[in-house]
Amino acid sequence: MFANRLKELRKSQPGLTQESIAKQIGVAKTTYASYEQGKRQPDYEVLSKIAKRFDVTIDYLLGNNETPKWANEKDTNDLQKFLTENEGSMTYGGENLTKEEKEKLKIAMTQIFWSRHKHN
Repeated sequence: MFANRLKELRKSQPGLTQESIAKQIGVAKTTYASYEQGKRQPDYEVLSKIAKRFDVTIDYLLGNNETPKWANEKDTNDLQKFLTENEGSMTYGGENLTKEEKEKLKIAMTQIFWSRHKHN
């Protein structure tokens, strides 16, 4: 979960490279790349720097909370509306998805929603 979130956050900011993030948080590029590949986990200090850099909570990075810290009540209501409106269209080849497949799709939709919905 962490590796995917980290990669998604970086890619949500066009032109942002692994090297530039690594420099900003004070680790080697290879170390940062290992985080995105899921081969290594950062210590708490680095995790905190990553969360601060992307303006999200540590819980969000670790997958314990889907809501970024910048989101307000309207944002979370908009997300629920977005998920509810699209729930009926969760099919593949005309067949309904399983409960597990729907949950995975909701996670992906939530990640896309937050990456496109961010505001200052």
